[in-house]
Amino acid sequence: QVQLVESGGGLVQAGGSLRLSCAASGRTYSGYAMGWFRQAPGKEREFVAAISWSGDNTGYAGSVRGRFTISRDHAKNTVYLQMNSLKPEDTAGYYCAARYDSSWYLRVTLNEYAYWGQGTQVTVSS
Repeated sequence: QVQLVESGGGLVQAGGSLRLSCAASGRTYSGYAMGWFRQAPGKEREFVAAISWSGDNTGYAGSVRGRFTISRDHAKNTVYLQMNSLKPEDTAGYYCAARYDSSWYLRVTLNEYAYWGQGTQVTVSS
């Protein structure tokens, strides 16, 4: 199994930036794909970004494309989500997720991921 811990959330003004981190521990020697999802109050959890095991393939939701960047550092077993030009509608709890998958394919739906972190809150003020 892999355990995930997010960090880096906080309060930021519109137009600002934050970088979220997701540190993985446990069985990290096996290839695993990662994703970021978010959930606003009263809404369903939605896909934000995904990255393949190699890091060569990344994908984004249309609402964040061009503003957010997902990356990973294998040496640190950590995945990052750089969020720029933040908007009030980006306010949500952000969750990282993992599944054992060393392929090039991206996973963009919740039920494709087996492991989840506890989440970190991002609040963007207008």
